[in-house]
Amino acid sequence: MAARRPRARGVTVEDVARVAGVSRQTVSNALNAPHRLKPETLERVSAVIEELGYRPDQSARSLRSGTRRIIAYPAPVDDPANPNALMGGFLEAVVAASGEAGYRVLLVRPRPGQSQEQALDELIAARTVDGFLLSDVLRDDPRLAHLTRAGFPFAAFGRTGPDQPQSWVDVDSAQAMIDMVGLVAARGHRRVAFLASSSGLPWMDDRRDGFLAGVRRHGLAGQVYSVPGDDPGEIVRATRELLTGRDRPTAIVAGGDWLALGVYTVARAEGLEIGTDLAVAAFDDLPVTAWLQPALTTVRLPLHRIAKALISRLLQIIEDGVTPRAGLVLPGEPVVRPSLGPPNAL
Repeated sequence: MAARRPRARGVTVEDVARVAGVSRQTVSNALNAPHRLKPETLERVSAVIEELGYRPDQSARSLRSGTRRIIAYPAPVDDPANPNALMGGFLEAVVAASGEAGYRVLLVRPRPGQSQEQALDELIAARTVDGFLLSDVLRDDPRLAHLTRAGFPFAAFGRTGPDQPQSWVDVDSAQAMIDMVGLVAARGHRRVAFLASSSGLPWMDDRRDGFLAGVRRHGLAGQVYSVPGDDPGEIVRATRELLTGRDRPTAIVAGGDWLALGVYTVARAEGLEIGTDLAVAAFDDLPVTAWLQPALTTVRLPLHRIAKALISRLLQIIEDGVTPRAGLVLPGEPVVRPSLGPPNAL
């Protein structure tokens, strides 16, 4: 493969446009708003930019556009000794999608004694960032209300209220659970249970509602068992009650992969073979799920698609002044593994 041509002094955007056979505006879009171009056009223009060694003057671009080309991401609080692998993957996807669009990501958190709203206001007042990307969005999330009142661009991983900008992207957790219950029913299971966290998180409630809808659709006997918090001892206790009761379910669908780990522990203690005596499925597709024995059937979140859609929507607001009229719902991706057992297992 030929080495990249070193940057030639005086290479201009017009030079790139001429070699690529496109307009100057198309080159500008490739640099500043790649989401506006067809993939094949973006690929051709990007290849010429790389070949000619063209690098735009970032300070001049910022002055002309009035943007800093920086997106702020209020990072969720995490435990360094037990990090959230799912949100780590989401952050990686966000950084990649932002970089492709020519933006950088600034991780932020409130200082001690500072509210979330005060931290947002500090960045807005300093003109440090062009917009915010929010995750872990809760019902009546105060960050959404605050940024809506401020009229400042944001996109959210999670649904906003009807009176707020619809610049959100979410996973259809309910439909994913309906589909998962269908997979369980296809294997002959009639008594099924849903193990949930009683945290009140909107995505957990959606997964529970999807489970119940799937149970009704397939005429199954279903029960919901909620665990207070995410304490491992409580998860084990709840699972033991499920598996030692009179009407023991033959399949358990957990609202999160970490809940399924407790099911594995108790099932083995009770002499039950997962995939044979008990089907188990969950949600999130954490890295550990593929290493369990047997590997866990779960729902994968399309993190790269989510990140790309969020960045695209945010840049529509920042660069075009256009706020999406409706949120975007993406499907979950079922990952079927041996924990579910073979078709027609019962």
